[in-house]
Amino acid sequence: MFRWTVRVNGAPQASWQCATAAVKDKLYVFGFSRDDDELRRLDVNIFNTVSLTWATLPPVTGERHQCPPEVPTYRHGHKAVPIEHVIYVWGGNRGNRLYAFDAVSHRWFNPGRVSGAVPKARAHHSACALGKVMYVYGGEFFGFHGESTISYNDICTLDTTTMVWSLVDTKGKQSHYLKYHSATIIGTKMFVFGGMNKEMRVFDKEMRVFDTETNAWLNTPSAQLHCSWHGAFLYNGELCIFGNENLHRPLGTTYILTYNDLWKFNTETFSWKEVKPKGKGPFRMCQMGCGMVGDRLVVFGGHHKGMGPHDDVYILDLSPSLKTLCKLAVIHHRLERSELPHDIRWELAAMTTNTNSDKNYEKKQRKPVIRKPVIRKPALLRIDPDLGSPPIPAILRPACPVQQSNQHSSTSRARSPPRFTAAAVNPFTTYDGNGRASLG
Repeated sequence: MFRWTVRVNGAPQASWQCATAAVKDKLYVFGFSRDDDELRRLDVNIFNTVSLTWATLPPVTGERHQCPPEVPTYRHGHKAVPIEHVIYVWGGNRGNRLYAFDAVSHRWFNPGRVSGAVPKARAHHSACALGKVMYVYGGEFFGFHGESTISYNDICTLDTTTMVWSLVDTKGKQSHYLKYHSATIIGTKMFVFGGMNKEMRVFDKEMRVFDTETNAWLNTPSAQLHCSWHGAFLYNGELCIFGNENLHRPLGTTYILTYNDLWKFNTETFSWKEVKPKGKGPFRMCQMGCGMVGDRLVVFGGHHKGMGPHDDVYILDLSPSLKTLCKLAVIHHRLERSELPHDIRWELAAMTTNTNSDKNYEKKQRKPVIRKPVIRKPALLRIDPDLGSPPIPAILRPACPVQQSNQHSSTSRARSPPRFTAAAVNPFTTYDGNGRASLG
């Protein structure tokens, strides 16, 4: 039974297109969405899934207040891959240098001399680990200063024991040029799903499987689902995805749709099954960061068109314990907590602080407001009996018909000025040349 159990807002900064990695009970977030700055160091923020609190590492500066060479500068479209207690950060829009972060000492360090066939610089690729080997697939290189954008479909590996890069000579059907996709290791196979090609088209019903033992792409049936910018994770041997973005071009128009649905993929039957967790989950989003901490999925940030980046953290408990369900019941029914043990009260306080209470969240979740049409009051007009032209706007009109003078009469009769009073004129009223009104 999947259930959304915790939501905490108030991250150091709203984020999307960041790189995340889960080590033990913490989610490490590398980089937040902000303006490009080649000299700004890459932010490292840590979310503790036990205390449900954020911690930001202090800035690391070198000589002349410059960023040290072992610390990456700001970037986006990069990936972070945890291997034991070390998190390797590679790619993005700032080159192809490899960076290493120690999750124990919380320090950047030089990974040593990197050799071999170093991949070309790219962003929006996929990266995953099998043992101590990191696999990088696809991506694109942003064209700067008039340079053209280049897409890739190669597979590169990094042996973290020898720090040697290798270009894999793949077999089988040539893989697609992909970006915004996901790659997940299941056993000895890498499952590549979703994404877009270099023409910005979403691949429908496409699941690619790469066998790491034979270095061959396998022939697979249709997967009957399509998405990009989604979050992928592995649970009980099944591939799961959450949230995504689709680019549609019907009849020559282009529009983007985002989703917050959850799907499970069965590797034996090659079929998808939608899962509807209980509880209040995130809003429709894409480009978020995900990480598995035990039996819990931690989702951070993300983006939704028209609403900007998010600063929320959601925790999806894939196998909630009886203790968790009891705490949720206490929160939902607002039961008395004074007699509960101190640690339970502390956990309840952590779960309810900034959880499902802020106005911004309610604003995101509520249905669109249908505005009623504004009915304007009809204008007030004046009828001048002596003029044959259409009436002009004014405040008053005659209270009764006024007899017009006979221009062919030999004697001119004295006319008293017409009496005026304030009255509303029907907006559908028309007038003839003599100023007489009639309903249109």
